[in-house]
Amino acid sequence: MNKEKISVVVCVKNEESRIEECLKRIQLNSPDEIIVVDGDSSDRTAEIAHMYTDKVITTHNSNLTRDRQIGLNAAKNEYIAMIDGDHRLEKGDLDSLLNDLLDNQYAIVQSQLKSFCNTNWLNRGEEQMWELFHNIPGPKDMIGVAPAMYRKSLFKRIQFDDTITKTIDDTDFIYRLSLLPDIKYGIGDTKIAQFHTDAYRDYIKKFKWYGIGDGEFCIKHKKRAPSMWFHLLIRYPLLYPMRAILAGKFYAAGYCFLQGVIRARWMIATSIKKE
Repeated sequence: MNKEKISVVVCVKNEESRIEECLKRIQLNSPDEIIVVDGDSSDRTAEIAHMYTDKVITTHNSNLTRDRQIGLNAAKNEYIAMIDGDHRLEKGDLDSLLNDLLDNQYAIVQSQLKSFCNTNWLNRGEEQMWELFHNIPGPKDMIGVAPAMYRKSLFKRIQFDDTITKTIDDTDFIYRLSLLPDIKYGIGDTKIAQFHTDAYRDYIKKFKWYGIGDGEFCIKHKKRAPSMWFHLLIRYPLLYPMRAILAGKFYAAGYCFLQGVIRARWMIATSIKKE
């Protein structure tokens, strides 16, 4: 069993309906510290967070990118778990994620994902998509930034930078990380639950948010733009649904098609507007 101390960083804004369950489940893992970075919520998010940790940082005129780095800077330990408000840990998940990091000698390891609950076809489609395209352990060229375990020493070389992408910096951060020759990261064996919204409009908002970030990424990194265009115009709406259908994952086929179409629409709109 690991004896290393783990810091947990949770970045939130207006998450009063989800933050308490997230923090309760983090506490089950007995981390050394929990740091909540609240993006100046207008609801009870910060109040609820104070019930579970004395390390609550409120930021003003900020964004998720900057808040992630603020939380990482505040952490006192080398091993830092980045957990979002919709993640639902089980006891032992943090130690398991740290083992994934240490055993593979990663700088960052992202967990596999599973559903906390399924209430409609979009929820089922998202989980089927994870099983097909995400939950494959091993080194990767691209990963997500949460739920994940980091080595703090990594940030002496590269940081989340809100001047690069103000809306979402996840793709940009990992892309810049990939340019460093000796950084290893990937997906581990740990599988962490994610809470699903059951509202169709929330999925549309999420896909729109992704698409805006995709458009910003294409503008900032023009050499990578053709790959992103292929990803959203061909892979998501066509290739992924075909693979899903062949695998008998019919909900995933619809989910990937919808996500590809909406993300592409907002990627195009953002690219045109900002160019």
